[in-house]
Amino acid sequence: MNFLAHLHLASLANSSLPGNLLADYVRGDPHPHWPADIAAGIALHRRLDALTDSLPEVLSAKRLFRDETRRVAPITLDVVWDHFLSRHWNRLAAEPLPQFLAYAQKQIAPVLPQSPEGFQRLNGYLWRERWMERYAEAGYLQQVLRGMAARRPRLAALADSWHDFHHNYAALETFFWQFYPQLMARAAAQQL
Repeated sequence: MNFLAHLHLASLANSSLPGNLLADYVRGDPHPHWPADIAAGIALHRRLDALTDSLPEVLSAKRLFRDETRRVAPITLDVVWDHFLSRHWNRLAAEPLPQFLAYAQKQIAPVLPQSPEGFQRLNGYLWRERWMERYAEAGYLQQVLRGMAARRPRLAALADSWHDFHHNYAALETFFWQFYPQLMARAAAQQL
């Protein structure tokens, strides 16, 4: 899961949106350093990542990637799932996506001053450039993956992984519909 899915599932689970978005920037036990609700959001994010990575549909999706991009498939898939969520948002949520994102941004803004510098930088781009809305555009994912590859030379294969997404689009969309509504139900039932 990437930014949008974490925020969406956190909202369904009545969990801290700042904590769920911040989780990738926090190492170790968050409880000594963050308020209880944010620490719980960080923990939910981590549980969700572990759960998603072990789902049969996600494991099958990873096998669609070529040998040269399979190592980065989990990262690419995180962005791919956000693509399908953004693209089909109106089928999965009652609130329009721009309205949901405006609410999420207002929840996260007060946490920014005490958050890690990398998280502050991310938020500078995330909202201004409307990343999560633009994830609905399949072509935008190519730009996202190339940008990630440029920032992390070890993950250069990300730039080429867009071809796996593009080539297997229908199968990946089917996998999304097989598991994401189940995650939504689990979130709403507080079972994540």
